[in-house]
Amino acid sequence: MSNPHTTTVFGIDLGTTYSCIAYVDEYSKAVVIPNYEGDRTTPSVVQFEGDNRVVGKEAKNSAVSDADSVVEMVKRHMGESGWRFEYNGKEYTPEEISSYILRKLASDAEQHLGQPVKDVVITCPAYFGMAQREATMQAGVIAGFNVREIINEPTAAAVMYGMQNEQDQVVLVYDLGGGTFDITVIEIKGGEITVIATGGDHHLGGRNWDEAVVVYLAEQWKAETGSFEDPLDSRETEQDLWGRAEQAKWSLTARSETKVNVSHAGQRVSVSLTRDKFNELTANLLERTIEFTKTTIDEAKARGCTQYNQILLVGGSTKMPQVTERLSSEFSIPLKVFDPDEAVAKGAALYGHKLALDEKIQHKVAEMVGHSPNTIDLSAVPQQVIERAQASVADENGLKLSSVKKINQMSVRNVASHSFGIIAFDSRTDQEVIANLVLKQDVVPTTRTETFFTLEADQQTVELKVMENDMAEKTVRDLSMGQEIGNAILNLQPRLPANTPIEVTFELHRDGRLHMTGREPRSNASIDFDIQTVNG
Repeated sequence: MSNPHTTTVFGIDLGTTYSCIAYVDEYSKAVVIPNYEGDRTTPSVVQFEGDNRVVGKEAKNSAVSDADSVVEMVKRHMGESGWRFEYNGKEYTPEEISSYILRKLASDAEQHLGQPVKDVVITCPAYFGMAQREATMQAGVIAGFNVREIINEPTAAAVMYGMQNEQDQVVLVYDLGGGTFDITVIEIKGGEITVIATGGDHHLGGRNWDEAVVVYLAEQWKAETGSFEDPLDSRETEQDLWGRAEQAKWSLTARSETKVNVSHAGQRVSVSLTRDKFNELTANLLERTIEFTKTTIDEAKARGCTQYNQILLVGGSTKMPQVTERLSSEFSIPLKVFDPDEAVAKGAALYGHKLALDEKIQHKVAEMVGHSPNTIDLSAVPQQVIERAQASVADENGLKLSSVKKINQMSVRNVASHSFGIIAFDSRTDQEVIANLVLKQDVVPTTRTETFFTLEADQQTVELKVMENDMAEKTVRDLSMGQEIGNAILNLQPRLPANTPIEVTFELHRDGRLHMTGREPRSNASIDFDIQTVNG
């Protein structure tokens, strides 16, 4: 059990197919909390039963017999404004459904530890955009949590790895989960964990491998029976095939061949699936991860990173032998399978533990120097004062001083996974463009200010339309390459001339959330707000 004097910030890996919750115990060790059923991960599946919600293994098992009441893979729909799951005439958003999964994790953890789960750090794919991150935050709020931060899954895994491996190194985190893929270059140096570059696809994961097998099994049934019926036209048969495909995939991690029984329309066929055939069916999916990896390595190279010490394999889908075989043949970098199912949750818990300890040390330093905690700049505080504060916090919370120092001195720096800009008018081409203030792979947190100009005299308003995009250029001329994530109207004072300067400032926080300020310097008229995403 964690120390009662320490604020416990739990780490939650809200996964596409499986989720996991962890905390840091009194020995400063990250520990996964088993669920009520005794499992260390919980299927991210929700079943609706009247007014009740069943989450986890029982819901997953019910998918075959009662498919219309079961929803899974909801993480792939986070941030989609138009997506709903309908049950008994009522619609449910991805955030609501995700909150049921979060509450299941929290409820089981509370029962196991005998303490409430309130403060959390929730992970998300590194390649999640603004809408998806906002939706993940909202899911936590709906579940009743105080969400301290949203942290990228590969970064969380690197925190866990970095706490165990202190030597300076550069690692490539290859994170292939059930529904998402991230590839991230991370430097670990002197207690600092710095993301260099990141890429990926939040619609590419182990579920796609399962889908390839599902289609193959259905085709084999038709070939063996000579029937013109398609097993995939039956919701019940399709759900059964999804489960059998997943089981076959895992069997092939240890065996070279497995048998799969396919039953439909009263006819049963036993299909032989070899590992070679499985690899053939899914080769294009694996190649997509390789292409993302090469692109991210190139982006890291442009930032001066050319040598790698390790490829860390994170995410349950990296257990497939084809992954290690393909990476070994393509890259001359040592591979390390690193706690694929639990590293992300454990890393999030360590990061949450750091947030709690940093806060306590900040308050202790403020107490020692007689200032408000909000005004303290620790970089300007003498080292001996910080060390006294660390010792005091360690003593008050029953923790080892060495552990408190280690986690307090650790720093985490991330990068933007997308670019952010506003719609501006290019007078040279008489066209609207996306003017990016923050570029993809810029280190966060970051603050960027650019000056734009009004078009007309006596212009009464300026529309500030915020765009998210995947381009690494300052100016994007094809507006279709971006997605509007928010907008605001800045009201101007009367009788301003044309070409009046308008200052626009973007503040991208370390959790990936964006704050914008628009200001007309002459009158100091301004508007500032956190981006409320269109899709979130």
